[in-house]
Amino acid sequence: MQLVAQFEAQFTKAAAALAQRCSRNGKLEAELLDQHQIWCYELAFAASELFAAREMLREPCGAASDLAQAFLALALPSTLQRLDAIGIELDCNLDLAGLRGAADYLKVQRSGSGRALAEIGKAIIDGRIDFTRLDTNADVDMMRETFQRFGQDHVAPIAGDIHRHDHDIPESLLEQLREMGVFGLSVPMRFGGSAPDEGDDTLAMIAVTEALSEASLGAAGSLITRPEILTRAILSGGTDSQKDHWLPRIAAGDPLVAIAITEPDFGSDAASLNLRGQRTEGGWILNGAKTWCTFAGKAGLLMVVTRTGGAKGYKGLSILLVEKPSFDGHAFDFHQPTGGRLSGRAIPTIGYRGMHSFDLAFEDLFVPDANVLGETRGLGNGFYYTMAGMTGGRIQTAGRACGLMAAAIKAAIRYSEDRHVFGNQLGAFQLTQAKIAMLAARYVACRQLAYRVGTMLDAGEGQMEASLAKLYAGRSAELVTREALQIHGGMGYAEETSVSRYFVDARVLSIFEGAEETLALKVVARELLQRALDLG
Repeated sequence: MQLVAQFEAQFTKAAAALAQRCSRNGKLEAELLDQHQIWCYELAFAASELFAAREMLREPCGAASDLAQAFLALALPSTLQRLDAIGIELDCNLDLAGLRGAADYLKVQRSGSGRALAEIGKAIIDGRIDFTRLDTNADVDMMRETFQRFGQDHVAPIAGDIHRHDHDIPESLLEQLREMGVFGLSVPMRFGGSAPDEGDDTLAMIAVTEALSEASLGAAGSLITRPEILTRAILSGGTDSQKDHWLPRIAAGDPLVAIAITEPDFGSDAASLNLRGQRTEGGWILNGAKTWCTFAGKAGLLMVVTRTGGAKGYKGLSILLVEKPSFDGHAFDFHQPTGGRLSGRAIPTIGYRGMHSFDLAFEDLFVPDANVLGETRGLGNGFYYTMAGMTGGRIQTAGRACGLMAAAIKAAIRYSEDRHVFGNQLGAFQLTQAKIAMLAARYVACRQLAYRVGTMLDAGEGQMEASLAKLYAGRSAELVTREALQIHGGMGYAEETSVSRYFVDARVLSIFEGAEETLALKVVARELLQRALDLG
């Protein structure tokens, strides 16, 4: 912990120096932030590495201690390199030489040597180190185990077929998940969900998301995200009547939910959205387009972020709740009796199949005033309600990343045990063992980070940290699934092998729920620099 604290002290100096470069008169300036994007990006990732390192050292014991040291050997040199880049650019006199020469840092480097990693990896392959162990409360453990069994029994057997043929999630699976209450995990109990009436149960949500994502990201792991985002938005800005009307239905999974934010010309830049609502008698007329609206076909309710006022930027946005029939397949065309139209077409993607992401076209679509979130007082506040929902979506994404990593590592271990090359079991080779150790260390760090942020969110904190966890876990999932595929060799590249699906599915995690670059620059780095300014 002392070594991490020393790194954090240098990080604080770097953040303070960068904050001065990006501010005028004690206030951050967008123009200056854009001029220092590279170093803001590096600062954000350095923060994620240090946060994960601290969580890995929180209560290490036994085998967990070995994985903690392995992660430090992975993360701290990377952090040092990022701080070095910032220090050189800003000439802020960081004492990085002192860090490099510290006895504890040299010890960490030795714990990350090839031989040390190989020993850890061999212990994982042999079953002497359980990298999946996580100490949470009994209720969370039970939910994780329940949905892991469900995923193994009902999701995993059909996941490959859904991916290869780009099928819909079957209604039989959706119905089972409805019965298990999966769509109501964020809905308070007084509205028919399972979340506490006072506060949240983010840990349970992460556990379920992680378990289902291990079975399949596209066929199950992402089903909770859309109701999570809309539920939190409704709780944040909805009227009492809207809460009474919609939350019990969302909890029951009827209707299913989709979120329409991104537009063809604007992705994570929500302030520039153009879909416009025109005032009419009794409601609003929508004209425009949305894209990357996942599950829009099957969904019966769309949360549509819409420009309803003359104000530019965030202040002109509202949330309109658009009702439509549920459609199967890759395209739909909905006509209102009044003449409005909403059509959608699924976007072909390399992975994340099952739920389908749609291009949407709104043509004179009518939405009644009752379906404006917050009604009159909600006009112009849609961005803030959306952000209340996105925090949950981002920590969910960290959970999804952990599920994918777990599946990939387990697949790599199984293959290393079954495959024989050059007269030996693949898992008997040092390089395979070292790779398994590095994958497990990164996975455990991301998992510790996700559950820690979940605890913070339940305490009313951690909004920025949720983005940070998503940032690091999304990137890690790409690296872990890549190496797991590599361990499989040519078989890993075959579509019939599950690890190839994990690899292409993982790629989306750094893009949706806020692209990696946007989160790093506009959320994480900005908050870190603001904190540095506040400290003076």
